Amino acid sequence: MAHPSHNDSQTGSQIGSSPARRLAALATLLADETRASFCLALLDGRAWTAGELARHARVAPSTASEHLGKLVAGGLLTEERQGRHRYVRLADAAMAHLVEDLAAHAAPSADERPRTLRAASASSAMARGRTCYDHLAGRIGIVITDAMTERGLLRQDAGFALTDAGLGWFGALGIPLQRTGRRPLVRACLDWTERRPHLAGVAGAAFCGHALDAGWCVRIGSERAVKVTAEGERALRETLGVVEWGD
Repeated sequence: MAHPSHNDSQTGSQIGSSPARRLAALATLLADETRASFCLALLDGRAWTAGELARHARVAPSTASEHLGKLVAGGLLTEERQGRHRYVRLADAAMAHLVEDLAAHAAPSADERPRTLRAASASSAMARGRTCYDHLAGRIGIVITDAMTERGLLRQDAGFALTDAGLGWFGALGIPLQRTGRRPLVRACLDWTERRPHLAGVAGAAFCGHALDAGWCVRIGSERAVKVTAEGERALRETLGVVEWGD
């Protein structure tokens, strides 16, 4: 029996007073390059300080603070203050999926190339593997999603659905699937580099957390890029039969 996914819950904050106004206000918030840069950086699922985001986007702290105020007021971000520091993160998984989906539709064309070697290396690393808020994306995410499907743990024929075998597989690995609120158990998230869906939702987040905690994957650099470790290759070969990563 398959367990079908449902749409992610909406964010708690409401922008405007009608669907049209909310959509227009949301589009306006993301139509600024600095604010878009902040949202893309926050797709790593972590909380950033205003100063860190200012340095990331190469803008003055005062400029960053102004933009962050608009994003928080608009419901895209939430903030938390600890002493003198102001931390912000994406409001929830639904907002993260929105940003990632928009990024997928705004992906560079095949003939666009990074202008520097450093940019090219970073782009290549992100394409190989990265976190998309709280789940794995890029080539790594696709390979794992396909391996789960081939083993009968996941169905992709009519939207993503975790099978009973899939539920048992997660349980055997000691990976809890704790549903909170209305977030779906599984969700198909369009991958902006692979142009195919990878596993998201509660199961995607749980697997990503387990992979990072167990040392199967590690973060590299200062952005969202991740790589599979030697231990991870062994574990994923044994548990999912993954032998090729498409590098």
